[in-house]
Amino acid sequence: MTEHSPILAPVVALVAWSLVMWLWMYAKRIPAMNAAKIDTKNLVGGNGADLRARIPAQAQWPADNYNHLMEQPTLFYAIALTLALLGSGGGVNLTIAWAYVGLRVVHSIVQVTVNRVIVRFSIFTLATLCLIALTLHAAMVVF
Repeated sequence: MTEHSPILAPVVALVAWSLVMWLWMYAKRIPAMNAAKIDTKNLVGGNGADLRARIPAQAQWPADNYNHLMEQPTLFYAIALTLALLGSGGGVNLTIAWAYVGLRVVHSIVQVTVNRVIVRFSIFTLATLCLIALTLHAAMVVF
């Protein structure tokens, strides 16, 4: 058995959380689509804006969050994998990575429940600071 970098654990955790949000998205959207009498069996085309106009906002929030988890976290995955390859995936970088994941989970919960923008923005900013720190740490090793 080969040893792996500890920073891979928060990477796997955030992917798993993204999949939880995928399930949450459909758990909210499908009943909302049914309530709006959207004929999904015969539906062709359309986009998120079309659906947003026909279902309650709260049913759309998990989808918005799932989309957010496909955006900035891609940078987290890249920098965490870089740190793992550099042999710098433990210690303070591991702590920062777990903080990033925890903040993204809290961000998700806020967005799909109360969706207060200032609260979401504050959590997002803290998570971004974690991402900046990880990037600086990787840059110090690479350069």
